[in-house]
Amino acid sequence: MTPMNDPALPADPSAGYVRVRGARVHNLRGVDVDIPRDALVVFTGVSGSGKSSLAFGTVYAEAQRRYFESVAPYARRLIHQVGAPKVEEITGLPPAVALEQRRSAPTSRSSVGTVTTLSNSLRMLFSRAGTYPEGAARLDSDAFSPNTAAGACPECHGLGRVHRVTEESLVPDPSLSIRDGAIAAWPGAWQGKNLRDILAALGHDVDRPWRELPRADRDWILFTDEQPVVTVHPVRDAERIQRPYQGTYMSAKRYVLHTFADSKSAALRARAERHLVSGPCPACDGRRLRPEALAVTFAGRDIAALAALPLSGLAEVLRPAATDDGDRDGVAATLAKDLVARIEVLTELGLGYLGMDRPTPTLSAGELQRLRLATQLRSGLFGVVYVLDEPSAGLHPADSAALLTVLDRLKAAGNSLFVVEHHMDVVRRADWIVDVGPHAGEHGGRVLHSGPVAGLAEVAESATRRFVFPDAAPPAPRAPRTPSGSLRLRGVTRHNLRDLDAEFPLGVFTAVTGVSGSGKSTLVSQVLAEVVGAHTGAEDKDGETGEPREPREPREHGPAAAAAEGLAAIDRLVRVDQRPIGRTPRSNLATYTGLFDAVRKVFAATDEARARGYTVGRFSFNVVAGRCEVCQGEGFVAVELLFLPGTYAPCTACRGARYNPETLEITYRGATIADVLDMTVDAAAGFLADVPAALRGLRTLQDVGLGYLRLGQPATELSGGEAQRIKLATELQRTHRGHTLYLLDEPTTGLHPADTELLLRQLHGLVDAGNTVVVVEHDMAVAAGADHVVDLGPGGGAAGGRIVAAGTPRDVAGATGSITAPYLAEALRGGG
Repeated sequence: MTPMNDPALPADPSAGYVRVRGARVHNLRGVDVDIPRDALVVFTGVSGSGKSSLAFGTVYAEAQRRYFESVAPYARRLIHQVGAPKVEEITGLPPAVALEQRRSAPTSRSSVGTVTTLSNSLRMLFSRAGTYPEGAARLDSDAFSPNTAAGACPECHGLGRVHRVTEESLVPDPSLSIRDGAIAAWPGAWQGKNLRDILAALGHDVDRPWRELPRADRDWILFTDEQPVVTVHPVRDAERIQRPYQGTYMSAKRYVLHTFADSKSAALRARAERHLVSGPCPACDGRRLRPEALAVTFAGRDIAALAALPLSGLAEVLRPAATDDGDRDGVAATLAKDLVARIEVLTELGLGYLGMDRPTPTLSAGELQRLRLATQLRSGLFGVVYVLDEPSAGLHPADSAALLTVLDRLKAAGNSLFVVEHHMDVVRRADWIVDVGPHAGEHGGRVLHSGPVAGLAEVAESATRRFVFPDAAPPAPRAPRTPSGSLRLRGVTRHNLRDLDAEFPLGVFTAVTGVSGSGKSTLVSQVLAEVVGAHTGAEDKDGETGEPREPREPREHGPAAAAAEGLAAIDRLVRVDQRPIGRTPRSNLATYTGLFDAVRKVFAATDEARARGYTVGRFSFNVVAGRCEVCQGEGFVAVELLFLPGTYAPCTACRGARYNPETLEITYRGATIADVLDMTVDAAAGFLADVPAALRGLRTLQDVGLGYLRLGQPATELSGGEAQRIKLATELQRTHRGHTLYLLDEPTTGLHPADTELLLRQLHGLVDAGNTVVVVEHDMAVAAGADHVVDLGPGGGAAGGRIVAAGTPRDVAGATGSITAPYLAEALRGGG
């Protein structure tokens, strides 16, 4: 498309633009587009329209490819490469930096300080300008890091916490005997019986209630490190002969710690985790460092105390040193001044509530991206294209202005910003908009408009136009539903929630709002989920295997709330989060939703399949009989290249179909099972219209706006928002009786406003069916359409953790002291 004239942009069409010709990445249809440099350019369009394929898959991928061409071949294999994009030509492209919302593998050693490199400067400050005890030797900066051998506490290895077991965690019900299962931490089935029989052979009473056993015996049974070997004489079974055997005893403590540390089974690790108690390390009191490092202070505090402060509080402590003219060598002033300046950028982005020691796994994707954005702002790069993936994700409307200020500063420094974005405030502030669509998948992939934002008003096909330029009066607000009861939590204490009382009405749609760090996710995704989960027996399971999820860190044992009322009205708990539906390409849309079972039955019922004796199992790419053995049903094979990174290529035997030739000889209406897996949901809904078992699932996927996805699309290619909607669609197609509580944490993240409308229609349908929906949300349009709003704050971190207002949207919109109130009021007027 030819760029439109704009006085703020270069007049010469051949200069100052990134010119893309013939882009065919994913669903892009030979796209030609000119994008201005030195501008804030926003890429918009419904989910799956192709905007990310254009911004990241084409522009950023080509910039990376050109950079890698200048790198030595040996070094190239050490760098993750995104691959060459399918595009005829791109000209005028500067070097590019991508700030995506993908998080790295979670580790408790990664923190806010390490992501932003603030921890490096703080360690140097303590090393060079800290106050040392009299006679103590000066320490190198590594000695102040819990991630180095020089600095880490030897007891907890720098983690700050130790995992241990107690009698209460191993034996939750002391009224039971050992034979009746008092030692709940023991394994089940034969191994548990074996340990019980060994104890009996050692002379312990396994039929006496646990609490009546002598203390010395109880301690030995649970905690001994001894592993005696005894001859066990099993009780005779009339149906089989059981011979005596040599049995080795293992205490409950030894079994739990060994299983948690070494087992490769997620289910066994999760089971062991339930019997562990996590607490501060007794040697360092949770401060992670050696005593000699903790003895050094700056401004009267050790480095662990400063790292635990909110960033805004840390800046206040460091500010006097940053302006100290009496500093003899200027080291303290220089380092402190640099730290304060970098912290101010983070505070501008609404992250001042975070502490430097906050572990990375506890951050949202939006928080992580903003941390990286602030780091780039201080990098001083010039002439770079920054490609950002929804920087407003997880951001309260009050912080949007600060985000735009930071983006403007990056642009003013001589850089270009290409932003994939759904937040309309950011879209309206852009210099240029590239709108992709009109729909998703095969119905998208075209650039509908590339030019100044005002020009979008003339593009009738655009799904974005009506949200940027609302030209109709907002519909009259629906009267809030009447609750059928309420769920009350009393004395909630966790993170920044302190002795909080909260009430959630049942049978209605509740939105929990508040600035980032106010305690929303802690209250809903942690406390409420744990309390209701314990009542309903819900277990957090992996989307791919169906087994309990791999634990990250053992939780501190103790009630999530001092008391809870109203639980009797809830029969089920469903958590719909944005975690992946599987960790490998073998898990996909069809397998997760159960659609694949119906499809395989269709093929197994064909005359040819029945004549050959092919069962349903034959049509699974995970079964030896049906899959291609060259690629083991993966559809691709790894290719190792000398001096270059390994890559994947379609299997030469099955050409990516996953099945062997004999299985692919079976067709249904002229299509093989591989052909069906390659269909989009929309196409499959027509093809399988007379298969009720499949059609129901396909319709629900269409209802949540996922008609563009392919049935066999690997789980690893799906975004968090897509994974969340797949989980919701899977739940919607089930028929349940009883009252269900649905918990969703920011369900609109990554969704275009048009997709949000589809999602909300489904969520309100769940409420109309008699269920309760609770969402943590920053989108004021969602909160305005809720029946009940719970607003936390007033600020983040230590300044939050309180319920500022609760009631109908109109009640909360008029509340004084609420940062959310004015934005909610604007949304109710139709301006949000």
